[in-house]
Amino acid sequence: MRVLVTGFGPFPGAPLNPSALLVKALARKRRPALAGIELITHVFPTSYAAVDRDLPKLLARKPDVVLLFGLAGRRRHLCIETRAQNAITLVYPDADRHRPQHGAMVVGAASSLRGNSPFMRLLSAVRGRFPVRLSRDAGRYLCNYVYWQALHRTHDGHPLVQFVHVPPVRVGPRRPQRHRRQSLVQLVRATEAILIELVAASRS
Repeated sequence: MRVLVTGFGPFPGAPLNPSALLVKALARKRRPALAGIELITHVFPTSYAAVDRDLPKLLARKPDVVLLFGLAGRRRHLCIETRAQNAITLVYPDADRHRPQHGAMVVGAASSLRGNSPFMRLLSAVRGRFPVRLSRDAGRYLCNYVYWQALHRTHDGHPLVQFVHVPPVRVGPRRPQRHRRQSLVQLVRATEAILIELVAASRS
């Protein structure tokens, strides 16, 4: 079985993107439930051109599971996204300062695409490990863009594709603050549980 796990690099307003750290941490994990898995990891530069260039090459390796991560800077929960919107922001530029000229990714296509993974199983796998919820709104930026592009390329439900928004997390020592952030270690444990559940679902 082949599994693709991706994250994003820095972008305007987020000089440190925890999704990139998360991908690197998951690449080092070794668990019996993941035995025999070929794990492909990739961190996209946060640009539309990078996704257009790199995603088709990654999907050409025919992964059975595609697990995509991105940062949602204003959220407090790990969000398991259930839909990708056929919409793209015209307001915020990417890390290359490119601003799209059209508000839809595919003109004339469906307004949204529903994900094809077992959302409730993933939700249950994370509960008790990290604050988590299901989400129907992946935004209008690169996170939604890569999710839509991956789902748009699925055939007969294959590969299994899931996008997960992660909140800001504490990377260094704990500091007193009004809203205490979860740690990167806790995030890695929670997302590892998602990865294991997706692999199990793909095998079943």
